[in-house]
Amino acid sequence: MEKKSAWEKYPEGEKRDEVFKFADEYREFLSECKTERECAGKLYQRADDAGYRDLGDLIANNESVKPGDKIIAKNMGKGLAMFVIGKKPMEDGMNILGAHIDSPRLDLKQVPLYEDTELALLDTHYYGGIKKYQWVTLPLALHGVICKKDGTVVKVSVGEDPHDPVFGVSDLLVHLASEQMEKKANKVVEGESLDVLIGSIPAEKSEDSENDGGDEKAKKDKDKDRVKANILGILSRKYGIDEDDFLSAEIEVVPAGAARDYGFDRSMIMGYGHDDRVCAYPSFEAMLRVDAPEHTSVCLLVDKEEIGSVGASGMQSKFFEDTVAEILNLIGDYSDIKLRRALRNSRVLSSDVSAAFDPNYPSVMEKKNCAYLGKGLVFNKFTGSRGKSGSNDANAEYIAKLRQIMDSRDVSFQTAELGKVDQGGGGTIAYILANYGMSVIDSGVAVLNMHAPWEIISKVDLYEALRGYVAFLEEA
Repeated sequence: MEKKSAWEKYPEGEKRDEVFKFADEYREFLSECKTERECAGKLYQRADDAGYRDLGDLIANNESVKPGDKIIAKNMGKGLAMFVIGKKPMEDGMNILGAHIDSPRLDLKQVPLYEDTELALLDTHYYGGIKKYQWVTLPLALHGVICKKDGTVVKVSVGEDPHDPVFGVSDLLVHLASEQMEKKANKVVEGESLDVLIGSIPAEKSEDSENDGGDEKAKKDKDKDRVKANILGILSRKYGIDEDDFLSAEIEVVPAGAARDYGFDRSMIMGYGHDDRVCAYPSFEAMLRVDAPEHTSVCLLVDKEEIGSVGASGMQSKFFEDTVAEILNLIGDYSDIKLRRALRNSRVLSSDVSAAFDPNYPSVMEKKNCAYLGKGLVFNKFTGSRGKSGSNDANAEYIAKLRQIMDSRDVSFQTAELGKVDQGGGGTIAYILANYGMSVIDSGVAVLNMHAPWEIISKVDLYEALRGYVAFLEEA
């Protein structure tokens, strides 16, 4: 079944301007929010401005909740759950848009700073599935928080302002790389070699060192690691931190620079973190466009998907289940069985990206069953690998309902699977939500260069995702 380009629905003029306007807003968000903390913080503030009430405040004040109320809950500063309470009881089920806001990157180790041959470096551990060789020779930025023992939280963002320095991982020059070039791609750059170069000027020699007389060992000890000492001095002056504060820090190393329009026609966006913020952002925006729904509308943005959805901020935690329970209690309608019914009867778009067909690498795709840039929202009946292992496999009845909704709203959509059978595979949060008995399908935006430092999406696919998510919340 041939799918038309979604651009054909938006000729030059006012209609296309709407597509580009929404893309500009998303591109700005993507440039500004490069970590899950930054995404959650930015979106929480926007939700607050739009009239959402914090669940913690509602609980503290023992306030009642009624249809039409807008509620937001935070999860450790790294995730959010937004609700617009529907006219029907929550036990009839919710319409849920679920996406993740973490992305592949490098994380600083807890003891990261060291000096080698009068160069200062930061030791890293990569996060998520990456091709390690893609992360060398790029301008990189540092984003995150440093939590001090006195309770102070220092926010870090260095490398984005044009006046900031940038950082990077060095690579072996091609003139000496004959052995390296013979290695397999997953060994060309080793994980322990992804250390970030951050400085080379030594600190001034101390007076004590100059006055040690003939004690050469004492001089060497006091002159040791002077480049590292200079970096620590800069960190102390700029952030008021010392080396031990890295023990309680979360610093992420990400590509430096803003997302950019891509192509002569500016039809695409190149940026870091499309996976999965290109689904999270229109999911959030769809919630702002929904008012007085029949069923409770939900946007669930989670952390840790790239490493298995584990931990207190991942989808496998009890955060969402507990949040629904708290809201049912504020409505005055809580019981264990009603909580179970609310979850079991829900409908979900597990909003995550799909692999776009790439003409440079056609052999890994089966053309009838893959996603294409510019052809709209993507539905993946299943993900997983090999024989659908690790996948949620959506029911045909649910897919038929979604087809009807999308066609009734003239939303361009396509169906896909993740490459040819036995070619590889991947997963999302869909199977975790399906464990409650919910109707779930993967639905998102096609991406080129997925999991690379710089990924590419189509602006029209982003816009169709927004339209599709609104339609789902209003009509599912």
